[in-house]
Amino acid sequence: MPAPSLPRPTAPLQSGGRIPGSDDAAFGLMVGETATVPIVIGAPHGGRSYPDAVVQSMREPDRAKLKLEDRLIDIMAQEVAQATGAPLIMAQAPRAMIDLNRSPDDIDWSMIRGRTVPNHPTGAVNRRARTGLGLVPRRLPGMGEIWKGTLERAELDERIDSIHKPYHAALGLLLERVRDEWGAVLLIDLHSMPPLKSDGPGEPAAEFVVGDRFGSSCGDGLAAAALTFLCAAERRVAHNRPYSGGYVLDRHGAPRRGIHAMQLEICRSTYLDAQMREAGPRFMGVARLLGQMVRALAAQVANTSSGDIFRHAAE
Repeated sequence: MPAPSLPRPTAPLQSGGRIPGSDDAAFGLMVGETATVPIVIGAPHGGRSYPDAVVQSMREPDRAKLKLEDRLIDIMAQEVAQATGAPLIMAQAPRAMIDLNRSPDDIDWSMIRGRTVPNHPTGAVNRRARTGLGLVPRRLPGMGEIWKGTLERAELDERIDSIHKPYHAALGLLLERVRDEWGAVLLIDLHSMPPLKSDGPGEPAAEFVVGDRFGSSCGDGLAAAALTFLCAAERRVAHNRPYSGGYVLDRHGAPRRGIHAMQLEICRSTYLDAQMREAGPRFMGVARLLGQMVRALAAQVANTSSGDIFRHAAE
């Protein structure tokens, strides 16, 4: 069966940040004058704008890209945003250059050269960096080292300043704006995952994982509502296992201030082809399902705000 015709954004993408070594923006924003739902869609791992120098420094570029990217999740996010009116922020800079879901100090300093680097004891290095998936990914399971050599400290600093900082500044402002309009806001941070292993014989693996940092990034029953919606749609779903969320949720989730954040991992087999490379025949079906979930959650987010000055999400 041929791959489906993928949607193209009908609203203009605003640009932000800059990818060092190219003329491309680090991320795109799709935002109207007002938010028609109290939901923001994020896609930090879908970027595919690779500078030539970055590709040339990879040991196996094609293989590493495919493993690192949340393949086509940016296109999925655009479709959901267009269908629901939710504001969208999505990376265009690739995860290979810098991971927007990692803290800026989550660095494996042994892969950095030039200028003074912090002298961290081994135990102080973040667990993610130790496994090879820190701020700049270093190793991949089943593949080993991603890069031919080390990275200059000046280049790392430039990536942080021109990609990581602007992305999170823009996301923070966007969440504050929608929260101010509605009284509450929910960030749905879209990610994709390789197929999970089954929990046991006869137990199918989850297709979706809802993460809320074990309740700290998302309150008022919103994670439970997402789980309930997906279960009612007869989709296999898990909560916080094996993915509870990362830096995006830690930094931006603030339920007491009316800013809720959840991570949604989608199994790549549900929307990609058998090679996990291009859109599969179920791509648009998954996009429609997510659009329905956004509308259902929007109504609940709107109900968490107080007063009559906020519009109802169903309008």
